[in-house]
Amino acid sequence: MTVRILAASSPGEVRVAVIQDAEMLDYAIWRPGAPDGVGDISRGRVIARVPAMAGTFVALDGSEGFLPDSEGGKGLHDGDVVSVRVMRAGQGGKGPRLAVLPADTPPARGPGALLELAQRFPEAPVVTDDAALAARLRPVLDERLRVVPGPFEEIEDQAEALAQPDVALPGGMQLRIHPTPGLVAIDIDLGSALASGQRKNATHFAHNQAALPALARQIRLRNLSGPILVDFAGLPARRRRSLAPALHVALADDPLRPRLLGFTNLGLAEIVRPRVHPPLHEMLAGPHAAGLAALRLIANEIAAAPYSEPRLRASPAILAALRADPDALPDLARRTGRTLIMRSDPSLSAEEWTLEYRHG
Repeated sequence: MTVRILAASSPGEVRVAVIQDAEMLDYAIWRPGAPDGVGDISRGRVIARVPAMAGTFVALDGSEGFLPDSEGGKGLHDGDVVSVRVMRAGQGGKGPRLAVLPADTPPARGPGALLELAQRFPEAPVVTDDAALAARLRPVLDERLRVVPGPFEEIEDQAEALAQPDVALPGGMQLRIHPTPGLVAIDIDLGSALASGQRKNATHFAHNQAALPALARQIRLRNLSGPILVDFAGLPARRRRSLAPALHVALADDPLRPRLLGFTNLGLAEIVRPRVHPPLHEMLAGPHAAGLAALRLIANEIAAAPYSEPRLRASPAILAALRADPDALPDLARRTGRTLIMRSDPSLSAEEWTLEYRHG
């Protein structure tokens, strides 16, 4: 069983997949110009002790983070200067979660998704399509690193499917994944899996149990986190509890160790998974993600037709996000040998863009 790490690079973004044979184990998006900060080490100043929250707010460079008492915040006072590591990315307008380090720890930037996965799978070769990225990573990855064209060709369909809320399972079943601001709801739909004439209760149970490995796999690949509620199909609430042992087994391989807390009175499975990095649906949303998708298409078009001159017409929010990213537009210029012409169109929605072409 061969494990490899594939890194498909585009302007301002690297899509990273860990695959075993032809199946994804992990998936992540790394944006060097807009990192989530996990693993960053910096100096901060205590600005407020909050005993009711069992922690301390710490001012960082341009932001604030929360330092729990359990991570070294206890005993600090307003004005104290501390070295801290970001343990969890910020979310919902809240700053990152921090942990205290020894005072002489030098500042450093977090490894990013690619190196983090390379550390998790230390024997896996790393394959990328970008020589400049390889040169940047060579001091760390050394002989593990190879440069080949099109590393995502064999798994592009799997990667694109992760952006969709519905997941087709063998036998006509489906998972329907619905993130909300407070939790993630997942519905298991039997669809056409139940043939007529079968004993409903036993067959429903078997189909739900068969879906558990795919359920756990999607939670991991999409980096779903926080509270997760799963609605199983066609089983009474008490019967659903019998799925607990198999669900524990399905979740056991996840490196973030999600926990099955139990079942609600309605029979919904309650799972909690630690949030470290932003989940995939957050990474794929917003003007910045839309702008990087446009740059990827532009780079691909110019690579295929070097004399084409696509221009980007986009919402002001997209153009602001691209200009705020120190890597994205310079990276496109490096790849294509030209500066992208962009036009702001306030009539477009925040995530809307289109390409235009010069004629004549």
